[in-house]
Amino acid sequence: MKKILSIVLIVVAIVACKKEEAKVVAEAAPEKFQSFGDSISAEGAITKEELFAKFENLKEGDTVEVKFRSEIKDVCQKKGCWMNMDLSNDKNTFVRFKDYGFFMPLNAAGSEAIVNGKAFISVETVDELKHYAKDAGKSQAAIDSITEPKVSYSFLSNGVLIKE
Repeated sequence: MKKILSIVLIVVAIVACKKEEAKVVAEAAPEKFQSFGDSISAEGAITKEELFAKFENLKEGDTVEVKFRSEIKDVCQKKGCWMNMDLSNDKNTFVRFKDYGFFMPLNAAGSEAIVNGKAFISVETVDELKHYAKDAGKSQAAIDSITEPKVSYSFLSNGVLIKE
């Protein structure tokens, strides 16, 4: 009887340890971020697809306060004063920083980030686009090929978290 009771206790202990071990594995470590600009949290960040849907409902002059999570596509290589972030459908949003109050690390491209601020649409006219192309030294053929205004998805950020 003592042997059976001992075996049962050992089996119960092994099963209990296995369950406890499973709990530890299931609990993920909290995400760690580098913070830039205003202090923000990761809570409540929407996806890039949700932000793209919001952009689709905006017209020029509208803004929406939002926090979203996406991948940094590229960063200004002079001093980190802007970045492009991935949106849905092969689109990007151009992110600038409020009052140039902070800058991104030059090697941040490819990192996941959470950005807080104002999303808005900006529309550049055909005349503006041709002017920019001329200033950039584009050929006359390239300048003449500009026939439609360009809609840009823009974002003015007051705080950024970059995943470590």
